[in-house]
Amino acid sequence: MRSSPYSVMPARTARALVVLALAAGAVTAAPAARAETTAPALAAKPYMGWSSWSMQSSKYPGLNPDGDYSYLTEANVLKQAGAMAAKLKRYGYEYVNIDAGWWMDKAWKSGFDQYGRQKPDPSRFPRGMKAVADDLHAKGLKAGIYLPAGLEKGAYGDGKTPVWNAEGCTTADIVYDDLRTTNGWDSAYKLDFAKPCTAKYIDSQARLIADWGYDFLKLDGVGPGSGKSGDQYDNVADVAAWHRAIAETGRPIHLELSWSLDIGRAADWKKYSQGWRLDTDVECYCNTLVSWENSVDDRWDDTPAWTRHAGPGGWNDLDSLDVGNGQMDGLTKAERQSYATLWAIAKSPLYTGDDLTRLDSYGLSLLTNREVIALNQGPNPPAHPVTPSDPQQVWAAKNPDGTYTVALFNLADSPAAVTADWTTLGFTGKAAVRDLWNHENLGTYKNRITQALPAHGSRLFTVTPHGTAVKWAGIEAESPANTLGGNASVADCSACSDGKKVGNLYLGGKLTFNDVIVAKAGTYQIKVSYISGDARSVDVSANGGGATRHKLPATGDWGTVSSVHIPVTLKAGANTITFDSGTGYAPDIDRIDIPQSS
Repeated sequence: MRSSPYSVMPARTARALVVLALAAGAVTAAPAARAETTAPALAAKPYMGWSSWSMQSSKYPGLNPDGDYSYLTEANVLKQAGAMAAKLKRYGYEYVNIDAGWWMDKAWKSGFDQYGRQKPDPSRFPRGMKAVADDLHAKGLKAGIYLPAGLEKGAYGDGKTPVWNAEGCTTADIVYDDLRTTNGWDSAYKLDFAKPCTAKYIDSQARLIADWGYDFLKLDGVGPGSGKSGDQYDNVADVAAWHRAIAETGRPIHLELSWSLDIGRAADWKKYSQGWRLDTDVECYCNTLVSWENSVDDRWDDTPAWTRHAGPGGWNDLDSLDVGNGQMDGLTKAERQSYATLWAIAKSPLYTGDDLTRLDSYGLSLLTNREVIALNQGPNPPAHPVTPSDPQQVWAAKNPDGTYTVALFNLADSPAAVTADWTTLGFTGKAAVRDLWNHENLGTYKNRITQALPAHGSRLFTVTPHGTAVKWAGIEAESPANTLGGNASVADCSACSDGKKVGNLYLGGKLTFNDVIVAKAGTYQIKVSYISGDARSVDVSANGGGATRHKLPATGDWGTVSSVHIPVTLKAGANTITFDSGTGYAPDIDRIDIPQSS
């Protein structure tokens, strides 16, 4: 978790900032399989399990009676493991992940062995970490453990601490001479991999956790990301070293990276790990485990840009799924279902931080819905928004069997209707709809389905088309028939359909598509292909009428094209459609495609 024991819990507005150091010392196609993984069996599908961090970090009464983070003990881990084995294992939950603090005492003082490696605190884990892993394995479960990036300051020992199995090497020989710090909390010295001894230290840590029998490692505070950027916080070399060191142990250990990883380095995260946290902590660090507005809701904005990077061998990690405890979760039932729906369709790992010994019946039903789990664990690709990131959204994915996963979300603070138009899926006509949460066939719907949803509510469907494919007519943004206004200009774009786009849509910049011809009047779902390194809004209008403002999700960088469908009311014959940046900055536009029937 981002706010590990090293940090004070920041307010929502400061989540991306440096935390205070406390250290002691369009419907997407299925993604291709990754070219390289540590082992073929690792992360073939998103992992499922439990993590200790949510309860460690919460102020919920009774969870941490001996001070902050005191929940983390051998006894509590094994109690949760027993509950998981009894209640969730048969549904696929298997990892029990021990988060930060296992080498810290109750006063948060670190312990290290004679080789500068983290040593379990005897009051928290009196039998040591191997005994806990053995107990987890005896229950048919897998054992996970946690480490921060870099050499922790308390392990440095004036530079005289020897490195295990590396004759002549000490901690002075593995860090930069100026003792520059690294990771999301500056709690460690940055490792210098130009020095021959440095890799030996990572080898020693990997060998230790492998000998203890761990199956999973969360490496935390990794940059670029974790609220930091720049050379000092670039831990790609650390991640590469861990990848190699784990392989050399001969033990298949899943490597998960945290937190808010830089999407610009996605190729590195995919090459060297099996998962990466794309966002800040989901926990609210308050008197519940989470709260809707304290970053659960952020995932709808932050996930789309990462969707294309998820697939067998490596997955986008949305963080803990805390939907099982009701009052302790701090969410309404509608919010709990929406939370679980997004995690499932995004193909995020499904690991909960709830107290598994007191799951309520509704929470248990969310965590054990076999149809929803199958969607997450099966060959289905991750879903992506097919409409703009407005308060009412539709996410979808085309599945290998020809069906579609379709999720409706109302992210507004009041009830609203949400419509999934079959045009946004690429077909028109009739389709059969199945409600996955309620295990119910809803019947056949023509052209669309509309549902009334509560505040922060959702529905999750499998849609089986019985109609025909939509025919489209495309118009390039750079067409000389269009009209540019303000700063708008044509630019090269290698990813765009004709190698060009219209950009510089800012502070009044406009793009008007002229001669948009349709056979009959109606509301059309216009497919807008665009490029935007961050989420941006644009005003869309037809024929000089009133504009509707839509927020388009980030495509991840300025070289990737994505698409959403925007409803526009057109008249029979020729029309104009205008994209206006207004007083802000709009995405660059590649093209629009108009369905040939409304």
